[in-house]
Amino acid sequence: MNPSHPGPARWEKLASTTLATTRVFDLQSTRFRHPGRAVERDFVVIRPPDWVNVLALTPDHQLVLVQQFRFGIDGFSLEIPGGMMEPGEEPVATGLRELREETGFAGTSARLLGSVHPNPAIQSNRCHFVLVENAIAATAQEWDTDEEIAVTTQPVEEVLALARAGGITHGLVLDALFYFEPLWRKMKP
Repeated sequence: MNPSHPGPARWEKLASTTLATTRVFDLQSTRFRHPGRAVERDFVVIRPPDWVNVLALTPDHQLVLVQQFRFGIDGFSLEIPGGMMEPGEEPVATGLRELREETGFAGTSARLLGSVHPNPAIQSNRCHFVLVENAIAATAQEWDTDEEIAVTTQPVEEVLALARAGGITHGLVLDALFYFEPLWRKMKP
C-alpha cells in the first residue's frame, strides 16, 4: 500500500430494501454513504445462503464428479457435488448431505478445506469446500425436483489436467481444486 494514501475508505451502510425474494436468493437495494466524499448511492446486493462444494475422494484416488444442465449458461457443466446450506447447518454436514443426495456416495474424514466469497462485488454469501475421503457409492440418489445428474469418477490427476485445459469452467469448482491440490500432492500414492 502507498504510505501517502491510506487506502480505500469503508462506506457506511445506511439502509436496505428487499426488491425481490426468490427460492435461491433475496435481491436487495442497499444504500451506502462514502465517509469523505458526501456521496450516497444505492447498490444491488444478492443475498443467497452459503453454499458448499464437495471434493469426494474415493479409496482408489478418484474424485466424484457430476454433470448437469445449468440454466445460467444454457448448457452442461462438469462439476463436483454441492449445494445450498440449510439455515443452521454447518458446512461439513451440508457437504455430506449434498454428496449423498446428488451422487449416492458417502465417506469418512469429512473436513473443511477453506471458504471463498463467490462474487463480493454483488453477493453476500460464502462458498465452503469440504473434503470427504473414502467416498463410496452407498445409497440411491435423492435429487431435488429440477435436478438430473450424471455421476462419474475420474483419477485426481486427470481432473486437475482437465481443469487446466478448460474442461471444467465452474469458477467455484476451480477454487475447490485450488484448495485441494496442495493437500493431494502430500497424500497421493
